[in-house]
Amino acid sequence: MRKAERAQIVLDTLEAHYPRTPVPLDHKDHFTLLVAVLLSAQCTDERVNKVTPKLFALADNPKDMCKLSPDTIYKIIRPCGLGPKKSKAIYDLSHILCSSFYGQVPADIKALEKLPGVGHKTASVVISQGFGQPAFPVDTHIHRLAQRWGLTKGKNVNELISLFPEEATIYLSTPKIQRGYPLESLKADLTDSKRKINYFDTVVESFQYANSKVFKNDLVLVCGSTFVIAEILFFLKHEKL
Repeated sequence: MRKAERAQIVLDTLEAHYPRTPVPLDHKDHFTLLVAVLLSAQCTDERVNKVTPKLFALADNPKDMCKLSPDTIYKIIRPCGLGPKKSKAIYDLSHILCSSFYGQVPADIKALEKLPGVGHKTASVVISQGFGQPAFPVDTHIHRLAQRWGLTKGKNVNELISLFPEEATIYLSTPKIQRGYPLESLKADLTDSKRKINYFDTVVESFQYANSKVFKNDLVLVCGSTFVIAEILFFLKHEKL
């Protein structure tokens, strides 16, 4: 069976079981949906729904959000995780919406993806659930199921990068083995990527730099083969961070 045929079976089955998909994030318009989806990165919908009422009581539109300071926003959304990055993104995108879109959320996925803190998944959710336009948000759960259904092998670099939250910073390097994927090839594969990616000559250099940039509650996730993990473990055993 071809992938297109498998995909159609999946779509037909989902449509039969879930003809109307409820939006789990509490919102009242496109702006509050955009903010809620942004906050949901690495956070449960339940927690977001507990945090947003307090934020939206102060500012539920771009104009009022611009009047708040990033620190004020941060103090409210902190329980959602990635507070410093998310608060700055909400503050900055509110200013952009006011200055470039007359205070309205654009109904265009490309325009949404250019907003601070808004990646393809967030933009896709807003476009599909907010504006009713066809879009396909992909997260780790969707990707895992796609592999199980035989729709993807998950070996494409861009596919793997898309697994991580839009707000994540990616640090790429090549392990010290002969068959390690060349760094220049990685760069070439990701030329068109809109993600925030940093490249390093060694695994240890990328790990050290990542640790120098994290906040208290941030997660540093090391991914790769056993060779990559071995280099990190060796470094941690013999060096001090």
